[in-house]
Amino acid sequence: MSRTGTSLIGRHTAGTATAGTSPGSRVWRMPMGLDIAIGDAVPARLPREGTPGRPPGPTAPLRRLTARESGEYLFVGLRGTGGALPVRQPATDLLLGPGDICFYDVHQPPPLDFPRPARLKVFLLSRHLLGLARSDVPRLTRAPVTPASRLGALLSPFLSDFADTAAVAPSAVGDMLAWNAVSLLSTLAGEHLADEARGRRPDTRAPLMSDILDFIDLRLSDTDLSPETIARAHHISVRYLHKLFREEGTTVGRLIQRRRLAECRRVLTLRSADNLTIAAVAHRWGFASPTHFSRVFRATYGMSPSEWREFAGRGDRGTVR
Repeated sequence: MSRTGTSLIGRHTAGTATAGTSPGSRVWRMPMGLDIAIGDAVPARLPREGTPGRPPGPTAPLRRLTARESGEYLFVGLRGTGGALPVRQPATDLLLGPGDICFYDVHQPPPLDFPRPARLKVFLLSRHLLGLARSDVPRLTRAPVTPASRLGALLSPFLSDFADTAAVAPSAVGDMLAWNAVSLLSTLAGEHLADEARGRRPDTRAPLMSDILDFIDLRLSDTDLSPETIARAHHISVRYLHKLFREEGTTVGRLIQRRRLAECRRVLTLRSADNLTIAAVAHRWGFASPTHFSRVFRATYGMSPSEWREFAGRGDRGTVR
């Protein structure tokens, strides 16, 4: 995409999208390779990107995303998917409502049927930033996250406000909001995938499980965090604790490791943490062994911690068409 705009704040630039987005769409480039596109033209179109090294070609038929109400609609366009995964979707159209958050593959954007004027706010970023495998993308795009869900209620207004303020916020504030947005979207993607795998609505988690997750998040830096300490704090047996996590499709150890990795990944993107060694970051979030940390980080995100720090610092941006 070509941008014919002026520099607003540091690395934040605005311009006009050409092919692939609605005429007159505005685009802002943020840290970490996050681009934000806002448009309200009719007919509406989602930003599309070509796959690097692959000429444009036919794609599998995609179901339409439809809307019958005016309002704001939020989309998260995932880069780096390769655009070559089979897309198995129902033949029926998917009806969206205002405030819904819908993930899509930027290499195969679904057609939109929005007959009424609507404002699209689209967040474009690499799937690697969210810790997603290519195989996660088709599952993630099957259904939207609604504002009625627990995380949807939190993220929908935040993302909408963030898109509106991205161009005018002071540079330091814009950077912080970008980091927070990527971190929250990573959490949202993980929760949405887990709920999709369980075939249940995302707002039906038991209060006890929510309390346990909050307890874990507050003590990630504690190297003594274990199933025994968690069960003791909540007056349940270790066996029952493991049962709760089995119902969530994971284990206590796997969830603690995932949350610690997410915090380390977040810190490694911060310019204020440039003076910290990777070993210090790992230790801060409960990893006793730097070698073990590097191994599980690479296994989860497909790159080493140092490669991730470099990747996030330079902003791995694609070309929007």
